[in-house]
Amino acid sequence: MSERELDVIVYGATGFTGRLVAEYLVREYGIDRDLRWAIAGRSKARLDQVRAGLGEAAGTLPVIVADGDDGDALASMAGRTRVVLTTVGPYALYGSKLVGACVSAGTDYCDLAGEVQWIRRMIDAHQASADDSGARIVHCCGFDSIPMDMGVWFLQDEVKRRHGAYCERIALYVKATKGGPSGGTLASIANLIEEARKDREIAKILTHPYSLNPEGEREGPDDYDQSKVLFDEDAGSWTAPFIMAGVNTKVVRRSNALAGYPYGRDFRYREAVLTGKGVGGWLKGNSMTLGIGSLMLGMSLSPTRRFLQRFVLPKPGEGPDRETRETGFFNLMQIGHLPDSTQVRTRIAGDQDPGYGSTSKMLAESAVCLARDNLDTPGGVWTPAAAMGRSLLDRLVGKAGLTFEIID
Repeated sequence: MSERELDVIVYGATGFTGRLVAEYLVREYGIDRDLRWAIAGRSKARLDQVRAGLGEAAGTLPVIVADGDDGDALASMAGRTRVVLTTVGPYALYGSKLVGACVSAGTDYCDLAGEVQWIRRMIDAHQASADDSGARIVHCCGFDSIPMDMGVWFLQDEVKRRHGAYCERIALYVKATKGGPSGGTLASIANLIEEARKDREIAKILTHPYSLNPEGEREGPDDYDQSKVLFDEDAGSWTAPFIMAGVNTKVVRRSNALAGYPYGRDFRYREAVLTGKGVGGWLKGNSMTLGIGSLMLGMSLSPTRRFLQRFVLPKPGEGPDRETRETGFFNLMQIGHLPDSTQVRTRIAGDQDPGYGSTSKMLAESAVCLARDNLDTPGGVWTPAAAMGRSLLDRLVGKAGLTFEIID
């Protein structure tokens, strides 16, 4: 790996999020400095356009052409770099061959996948071979699920240092977000719904609380994710289901398992959206729950899915303008419970919209962390917290605009 030509390749650089990642790397790391990086995709002409848009300094930025269906091209690309960062989704449709190429080449890999059924496939297919080759495969390096996964890591690290014990249960609450919807995320949801309709085993993977845990360790105290409006006594607020909990909760549980269960095998974790107190909070929660249910129903039926994708929802490759991204934010709260019933609260925040501005920075720093930081993580299929821990946390706070803090 130390003899590789490049540190990071941004695969999918001609897409909306890929361009944001490339812009971030130019801004933070420049060209021909300490970080050796390149952009890649299937169209030379479009890659040249992206490079030209990055400014005069990017004139020497390497461009690599590799189609996602061309195994030889993907293998050649993976063999040139320490890390492949990919934004090409839905990953269940376009990502499997690239993961296989990275595993075979012993190349580290990170993505924005939130597709539980596909992540499970990659775990089952590549855990042993990645361990052998030394490739570190890290999924979920965007808004799903870095703030949540690293938020639990941060809270547990802090309470262990301050109180000498880990929290036995943690809840994460979405207080506020602002930003544009992600066409790529919606396309991934549409695909996983279609897969689940065709195969009931996939539906079970999507709903089982521990489906991403290592084989033989897929059980524990947590039940299914919240699906209705509930009043939360700890938060003092009504809560609604969080649409991303279906992947985030499983990632957090896998992190605990991969680390050898430092938080205990009875550790519990859940997520919800805060909607407020009183009748207003209850009404808002029910409105949000109805909206999520209607979206999922609409996406599950072919006629309404085609209508939504054509006329209502953003398309993959589309995204909000710069002002929307830069004025966006997210604000999350955790409440952790120690064995002696002490409560600890944290705040997790991002300084740009979660789906694009913050996500592109989180993904970029994940790749740089894998490429440049002195990690002792062996090969395998990892979560962000289990693979990178403190090194990634420092990068998120120092460069990516995230905040993790104890608030009481």
